Amino acid sequence: MTKPGGRHWHAPDDLVARYADGTLPEAEAWSVETHVEGCAGCASRVSAAVRGTAAGAVLAGVRAAVLAPGAVPEPVVPVRPGPARVSGPSRAARLLWAAGPAVRGAWLPAVLGVAVAAPVLSYGAGFPGARALLLAVAPVVPVAGVALSYGPHADPLHEVTAATPGGGLRLALVRTVAVLAVSLPLLTLTGLLLPASGAPAAAAWLLPGLALALATLALASLVGCRAAAGLTGGGWLAAVAAAVAAAPGGAVTTRLAGQLSHWLDGAAAQSAWATAAVLSAALLTARRPAYDRPLRP
Repeated sequence: MTKPGGRHWHAPDDLVARYADGTLPEAEAWSVETHVEGCAGCASRVSAAVRGTAAGAVLAGVRAAVLAPGAVPEPVVPVRPGPARVSGPSRAARLLWAAGPAVRGAWLPAVLGVAVAAPVLSYGAGFPGARALLLAVAPVVPVAGVALSYGPHADPLHEVTAATPGGGLRLALVRTVAVLAVSLPLLTLTGLLLPASGAPAAAAWLLPGLALALATLALASLVGCRAAAGLTGGGWLAAVAAAVAAAPGGAVTTRLAGQLSHWLDGAAAQSAWATAAVLSAALLTARRPAYDRPLRP
């Protein structure tokens, strides 16, 4: 922690005591937790203060279970009483955990598979509508990443992390950014490598993908991540399929490219998606308190 003027200082005793008994406001508690990650002295003082509260016995039991044979190594940075945040693994390990499916699990191989399959389909099999097909699927990829990255199914300790200053919506947004940081450039670059064949520009799906991801986060506060992803991603795919089926004659790929041009190309279409993204963000902001407790499965 730093005083005005850049001088470093340590957490005062009253701040430590209020942190230990759980009465410290969330913003100050988060500041203390951030400070003790790099200050062994304050970490020891906070640990001692927490052990002296009613939560000490509970944390001692958790510690004993964690240190049992076959369990993970001992955590070294103290936790808040009640809903807790432990810090023992390296910073890289914590970032890996926070980033979610963008860097671990089956999601990344699946995205890479989509990125590789499209050029193979276009240049290897001579499929003329590869870009249109990619643009139809691309907006759902971030939605799938959001669905897999947050919630009880993604975190064994979801109930704990949702109640910490670093959990809840903040963690959901960190993982969503990681998902977007992987999928947006990768799939856009793939689209640029494919022949246009009447399909929209390769980057035309970016705003729809962002809007659907934000809408998924907003709806997740009501119905859970997986159900929300089913509504947004499934709704998009169903709308595309219905529009292509209802379009007048011609090859399926031609009809798909035409429908996507109506929905994605031009200032009007992109403005509509930008408006949808802003409205989704506003709804998500209004629903932020729902992320302070565990979401539905």
